Amino acid sequence: MAIRIVIACGGTGGHLFPGIAVAEALRAQGGESLVLISEKEIDALAIKGYDDLCFETVPAMAMPRLLSPKMIPFSLRFLRTLLRCNRIVSAFKADAVLGMGGFTSLAPLMAGRRHGAKVFIHESNAFPGKANRIAARGADSVLLGLSACRRYFPGKDVDVVGTPLRKLMCQKHDKASALAHFGLEEGRKTLLVMGGSQGARGLNQAITGALEHISALGMQVIHLTGPADLDSIRAGYSHASLPYFVSAFCHEMHQAYSAADVAIARSGASSLAELSVFALPTILVPFPHAADDHQTLNAQVYTKSGAAEMLKEKDIESRSIGMLLQEFTKNNGAVLTEMSSAMDAMAIRNAAENICKSIEMRCR
Repeated sequence: MAIRIVIACGGTGGHLFPGIAVAEALRAQGGESLVLISEKEIDALAIKGYDDLCFETVPAMAMPRLLSPKMIPFSLRFLRTLLRCNRIVSAFKADAVLGMGGFTSLAPLMAGRRHGAKVFIHESNAFPGKANRIAARGADSVLLGLSACRRYFPGKDVDVVGTPLRKLMCQKHDKASALAHFGLEEGRKTLLVMGGSQGARGLNQAITGALEHISALGMQVIHLTGPADLDSIRAGYSHASLPYFVSAFCHEMHQAYSAADVAIARSGASSLAELSVFALPTILVPFPHAADDHQTLNAQVYTKSGAAEMLKEKDIESRSIGMLLQEFTKNNGAVLTEMSSAMDAMAIRNAAENICKSIEMRCR
């Protein structure tokens, strides 16, 4: 049965890229998708290179507090979005509507319900976002990235499917060629540092403060700083006695993951899914201002499994990082080996396919 799915996923990369991954998997299985994104510039940039997929923009916006004066323009815009989504879902003749989270997904899900399509939500995090908590009330089924989130949807049809990743993000490269890509040396442990698309000033500064310790451990570094700190952090490395690669972003993260032996990263759901696919032991530093502190809850899932260690940003002093890395690398990296196995066990490599199968089964 070739199914037709409207996938609502815009607004942030954490919603958009998993949605694109589902669209790719559905197309490979002979189905058809229409991917709804927001009007944000980040969405327009993110979909470049996916000419084989169909996209539509909708004028969605985040929901303000109920007593906020912003509720009036929000309500008017939401009404416009709902009318547009009704036309889109009807014209596409969707069998199902899948919301990947965020307020871009609410109007399409309501339109799907109105037109008789099956309605699904996907939640990647250990604690569901506000939009998914609202949307779950009318959903036929809830699809989860982490089983720890199941308890927040009592009485619902729940399927733990994993967090979908684009095909490119599942392609592991030869380590030697990946190291060469970044101009780094073979025979050294490689540390990958990434603070998310916006970077993380406290994390960035802590790493540069620990460079002497990292160098003493015989390690080298791939450091993705985000745009704000690039110049200052690059200057901090200029006197370091170790090989390094410093950049604001990396557009070939599969190469970075393939080159690395250990990572220091935020604990967003998509990053965690990528790290687990590459079985990469990680020091997790949750973004302290994430909604409902969901990054801390995500990190706890991985620390309990032995796949990661967690450091709160307020505690991330240079000495803490150096001591953890020293612990990881002693005894020929025995701790890293154990953590890598635990991280590999957390991986769900066919999450996008799982979602397509789950939706198809429930649409029969």
